[in-house]
Amino acid sequence: MLGRLSKKTGFTKSELKIFGFVILVFIAGFIFDTFFNQKVKNPYLYFDYSDEDEKFYTTNNDSLINNQQKRDNKEVDYKQEVLDFNAKNFNNIKKKTFPAENSINLNKAKIEELVNLPGIGNTTAKKILEYREKHKKIRNINELLNVKGIGESKLSKIKKYIYIE
Repeated sequence: MLGRLSKKTGFTKSELKIFGFVILVFIAGFIFDTFFNQKVKNPYLYFDYSDEDEKFYTTNNDSLINNQQKRDNKEVDYKQEVLDFNAKNFNNIKKKTFPAENSINLNKAKIEELVNLPGIGNTTAKKILEYREKHKKIRNINELLNVKGIGESKLSKIKKYIYIE
């Protein structure tokens, strides 16, 4: 009988045996649950959680109120707190002093002089010196636009401090 059923359904004999077993267990469970199982009410099914909820909400609100009071009573100097975490000493920062007008000759200036120009740092000053060495000398102030890091706005800021000889 299993051989014929196997040919018609395409299942092997072992698969048919397992399928039959599963169906028999399902039917037996349904019969047992329907006729022999006494319906016992689960005590957790009808539990009233309102007391537990009340404990949670009162604790949560109290802690929120306490945290808000702590925040409201505290005046914080945030700038000072940021400085407290920073290891740098900001009092010793050297401010740039700009040179006098027309006081720096571009063809003879050293890095120390060029760094005093507004908007010029060590890197840009080195690039100016490299450009000057490459072209032997600077003939026109506008040639500085060929130096990487110097644009129209920076050139207009430093023009009054430099000259070419």
